[in-house]
Amino acid sequence: MCMHLAESSFVCTQWQPHGMQRKAMLKPHRTRSPNTADRSPCERKKSFFKPSCATAAQHRAAESATEDGQASPLASHETDFVVIGSGIGGLCCAALLARYGYKVTVCESHYVLGGAAHGFQVKGHHFDAGPSFFAGLSGEGNSSNPLKQVLNAIEEKVECVTYDRWVNHTPEGSFPVVCNGDRYAEMVRTQGGEAALQQWRALEDKMRPLQQGAALFPAAALRSDPGVVLSMLRFGPKLALTGLQAPTLTAPFAKVVDQVVTDPWLRKFLDLECFVLSGMLAKDTICAEMAFMLMERNRPGSTIDYPMGGTSSIVDALRRGIEKYGGKIMLRSHVEEILLEGGQAVGVKVRAANPKKPSAVIKARKGVVTNASVWDTQRLLPNQDITQKQREWSAEATQTPQTGSFMHLHLGIDATGLDPDLDCHHLVVNDWHGLEASQNVCIISIPTVFDKSLAPAGKATIHAYVAANEPYAIWEGLDRKSKEYKDLKVTFCPSGQCRFDGVGVTNSLQQCLA
Repeated sequence: MCMHLAESSFVCTQWQPHGMQRKAMLKPHRTRSPNTADRSPCERKKSFFKPSCATAAQHRAAESATEDGQASPLASHETDFVVIGSGIGGLCCAALLARYGYKVTVCESHYVLGGAAHGFQVKGHHFDAGPSFFAGLSGEGNSSNPLKQVLNAIEEKVECVTYDRWVNHTPEGSFPVVCNGDRYAEMVRTQGGEAALQQWRALEDKMRPLQQGAALFPAAALRSDPGVVLSMLRFGPKLALTGLQAPTLTAPFAKVVDQVVTDPWLRKFLDLECFVLSGMLAKDTICAEMAFMLMERNRPGSTIDYPMGGTSSIVDALRRGIEKYGGKIMLRSHVEEILLEGGQAVGVKVRAANPKKPSAVIKARKGVVTNASVWDTQRLLPNQDITQKQREWSAEATQTPQTGSFMHLHLGIDATGLDPDLDCHHLVVNDWHGLEASQNVCIISIPTVFDKSLAPAGKATIHAYVAANEPYAIWEGLDRKSKEYKDLKVTFCPSGQCRFDGVGVTNSLQQCLA
């Protein structure tokens, strides 16, 4: 929904059903329906929303594609691997497969790449649709960041600006959180007291061997079954010993926290750290994720990275790598079924753009990789010709619970009078109790602090969202053109302003949200 507030300002509110499963290993997003009527107004092709400049080439290609046979991107063909979905995970997988000599085809339902990481434009303002906080993307040489490892492997770079802090706004007041181990510990002492600091140091000691394991253990080899030791043997005896820590690395972070942390403030703060990273509290967030994040963020010289041009520049770097090594990307190509033979995935059936045309079939000689959510993947499997193990997995998938959805607020404002020292990232906590409550935790990114090209001259771009704490049930099934749907949006965002009141936010940030 877009509402013009003034000649120089506008606000776009976007509700995304980003259901994420509570199992800590995966964070799938619900795939959107390919039908235009089922997309939010912010995603409709015919609206004044445009894909970001980084994906404009793919958009033009999809626009010019015809619906018949040879010239259509839906043409049937044979490849080594089919990747379903072009989220960051799917693009990384496809890029590596292409880099190492495999023929790969990426099928994406949307008309732009990137999944939750795609970007779009409104009246010269460039917006990130999803994540805006990154670490370990900049610099040369090796990196412990798996995404940077993929970019290095495909010899692609993403230009970034680096910084070292964000600002927390809590009921007790505002304070910076700095990416530095000593500064972080001092923040814990200042906000939580000496007892909290002592317990934080004890947690650091508990985490240290796990962090070493997380750093040495390649992300692609992480698994929770006994076969983890065999996987580690491929990387040498030292890494094989790390495999012994795998049960803890793949367990919830709370399993480690509960051993040493009793301080109420520190427990709440660690839950907040988990929640903004994974959309889940410590009891549901995988330990390896927190071990790696805390190690990477608090090491000497650590920085936070913002990709110039927005997150779509990451998507475009992965696209370049896929195409450079001969991979194929198909937009507006909705996979309607995974084809099985003898229990093995041998290809996919892709819905034709013209309902009068037959579906395209893409045969996969080596396999099919799905970047779709666990629930959408389950629906793609046929009812017949599946093994008992696949049938059991399918039944389990349907029972996998989801987190809440995300609600986004995209703002274009007049930048006149903004503090020149305004920080880019802000984290708002309205109430420490019930972090998962609706609109309780809000993340705010002001990327024009770093990249003025993301907005017209004299303007600023702001992306605010409440993460994984919005009930989707009240929206599910509503016609997005209906008065009921529009009225519900107004209820949540009266006069184009989301309810971030009652929090001690700086004057500059209050102006941004006014």
